[in-house]
Amino acid sequence: QVQLVESGGGSVQAGGSLRLSCAASGSISSVDGMGWFRQAPGKQREFVARTHSIGITNVADSVRGRFFISRDGAWKTIYLQMNNLKPEDTAVYYCNVRKEGIDYWGQGTKVTVST
Repeated sequence: QVQLVESGGGSVQAGGSLRLSCAASGSISSVDGMGWFRQAPGKQREFVARTHSIGITNVADSVRGRFFISRDGAWKTIYLQMNNLKPEDTAVYYCNVRKEGIDYWGQGTKVTVST
């Protein structure tokens, strides 16, 4: 199994930056991809960014140019650098790992962006 723990969330002013981290442990070999989703109050969880085992990254249109995903070489930690944060970025951010077609999720870290 895979265990995921997010950290780095907090409260920031609009225009500020945060860097989220996701520490992965357990059976993290042979992952298909790792990424981030978010869920704003009253809304469905949505895709934010993902990096694949082949080295390709995908970023949602809503955060393109502001958010950047990266990982360490051993796939033990993935990061989400969030710049120029906007109030609409307020959400709980969840780390996701897909391994052999199965999705694993962390408990989430809260990000609040105020005007």
